[in-house]
Amino acid sequence: MVVRAIGPSLSEAGVANPLQDSMLELHNDNGAVIASNDNWQDAQAAQITASGLAPSDQREAAIFATLPAGNYTAVVRGAHDTAGVALVEVYSVGQ
Repeated sequence: MVVRAIGPSLSEAGVANPLQDSMLELHNDNGAVIASNDNWQDAQAAQITASGLAPSDQREAAIFATLPAGNYTAVVRGAHDTAGVALVEVYSVGQ
């Protein structure tokens, strides 16, 4: 799967006050952080790009993960305690 936290590129869609630098955490059903990302190109860039789901802005966050069935929570924060509007997207991708 690919989980994305879109912020800066929302301004292109007319969204007011978009989060300028999104950070993403993926938690398991016990609340433990199992993956995190700040700028999507810093980690897993090859897998995310190959999925066709690379964010359009390097400040946006994304995680590529192979997960067993279960419950997960995505948490989005602004880098440096910033605030704004963000969009969380979850995609199932084939292997």
